Amino acid sequence: MKNILLPTDFSENSWNAIAYALQLFKNETCKFYLLNTYTPAIYHVEYVLVEPAQFGMVDAVRENSIKELDNFKTRIKKEFDNPKHTIETMAVFNTLISEIKDIVEDKSIDYVVMGTKGATGAKEILFGSNTVHVFKNVKCPIIAVPDGFDFEKPHEVLFPTDYEVSYKSHHIDPIIDIISLYNTRVNILHVSYGYDLSEQQEENKNILEEYFKKVAHLFHDVSNQTVEEGITNFQLKARINLLVMINNKHSFFENLFFKSTINQIGFHLNVPFLVIPAKPYKT
Repeated sequence: MKNILLPTDFSENSWNAIAYALQLFKNETCKFYLLNTYTPAIYHVEYVLVEPAQFGMVDAVRENSIKELDNFKTRIKKEFDNPKHTIETMAVFNTLISEIKDIVEDKSIDYVVMGTKGATGAKEILFGSNTVHVFKNVKCPIIAVPDGFDFEKPHEVLFPTDYEVSYKSHHIDPIIDIISLYNTRVNILHVSYGYDLSEQQEENKNILEEYFKKVAHLFHDVSNQTVEEGITNFQLKARINLLVMINNKHSFFENLFFKSTINQIGFHLNVPFLVIPAKPYKT
């Protein structure tokens, strides 16, 4: 059975991610944890001075969280009734990132599936800061679903790599896990500036080939392009349904996402994005 965490702020963006997860794992036995975290406004301002429960503020916010979670659970039952799926709701007084980290460990979460922006996301911002912070801090595979993305089976997966990662099973298993549910081809894209692969890169490429030997896969090499250009150009010529990256320190992933201002990443993505941590919480 898979354990899947679905954080929600009750926006349509978060509902869209929930709907994606329910369809992606339609044929799998799953337990979905529907999570809403709340920190009442008074908590930020006067918590140290006054016990907020005196004003009933925490209770009111909690009640609203529980009510909205129940509404989402009812909506799931109505639109995606699936005997293979069980839903548990969690209304928690905590910050989102801290709570996700705790639940990932406590519930042995296999995937976190979330929308790419919050309820107020502006069009020019690709990922809301919450999503980027989850990428950065949570040691669990994350699937980020773009706003308004209608579910498509992941028939064509794009996996950009610089072959700088010494691949282990915890890097590749989450990919195999998803693509084994579908008739999927993995497109392994190496973007370079024309240099030959080092001995270590060749070795890592061979390891990758070994992992994917039982699934359809193709290796692609493009040179004299940035990673963003390589991904964008590949998407123009092939209908990609899922982008996959390893979040490896000192890799192009880090440069792509964490070097720029956290809220203004100029990388535009219109398909779901599976981010796999370099080091998992499970050992």
